[in-house]
Amino acid sequence: MFKSIKNVTIHKTDIIFVIIGLFCLVPIISSPVALLIGFSLSTLGYTPKNINLNTLTKTLLAYSIVGLGFGINLNEAISATKDGFGIIVVSIFSTLILGYYLTKILKIDHKTGYLISTGTAICGGSAIAAVAPAINAKNDQTSLALVTIFILNSVALFVFPFIGHLLEMEQYTFGVWSAIAIHDTSSVVGAASAYGDEALLTATTLKLARALWIILIAFISALLFKGDNKIKIPFFILFYCLAILIAYLLPEFQYVFDSIFNISKRVLVVCLFLIGASISIQKIKESGIKPLLLGIILWGVISISSLSYILCFM
Repeated sequence: MFKSIKNVTIHKTDIIFVIIGLFCLVPIISSPVALLIGFSLSTLGYTPKNINLNTLTKTLLAYSIVGLGFGINLNEAISATKDGFGIIVVSIFSTLILGYYLTKILKIDHKTGYLISTGTAICGGSAIAAVAPAINAKNDQTSLALVTIFILNSVALFVFPFIGHLLEMEQYTFGVWSAIAIHDTSSVVGAASAYGDEALLTATTLKLARALWIILIAFISALLFKGDNKIKIPFFILFYCLAILIAYLLPEFQYVFDSIFNISKRVLVVCLFLIGASISIQKIKESGIKPLLLGIILWGVISISSLSYILCFM
């Protein structure tokens, strides 16, 4: 082991983990591969002891999402958001309502069920992190919901591009479907980037438009559960919108914005690596079958219904 100048013990496994994480910046490493590498290290017990992976993932994800904003065309963003507004609203509230009744039927802890429903309805871990303090959820309730959502996110990275190619979906259509049916922004971007650049831009724009609903849902949740009202506002969404505006107003710097956009896509792959490292077989076992069953049912309903609507009407 090695010693840092602050007398914090740094293990060899920590250094190896960081090196592998940085290697994920190389273009030959795809999002699903990065996720599998992270999961493998976690399962083998090679995750770092002195690095807060959750905090690091959230920070990198926020910065990379803002960076993606520089690659978004404002006019196309407005058009995509306008076209997808109806399906976004319907999908959010129908998922929350269905989740409420399924939580009762499956006899799951009501706060855990609500967090899983919220994560499915809006944007996975970010929504759970924002709503959990609003409903005064305990750490084990929050962790259980996060593990459930992360497992399904992992599956989505592989399943969605496969289904998209199988159905010969256009990139725009696939982007819309990914934004509606996949939980976390990182997994949406991972699946969409594997499908194509147009799918990535469409999915990112719609997903973050959907993520804006976190603010409203967090306030409503605080009222429903009478929590401590310590609501975490996802400010990175506002900076993402600002990045889009800057790129629109300063087109002469497009070459700079393109570079930021490309770097941000690679950082997102690292985020998938970190998310994979936060999942282990032990955590999957501890989550139990009922919460996972709730997550699967909700995800299945929103995926199938949104796909049917998109294929028929878009």
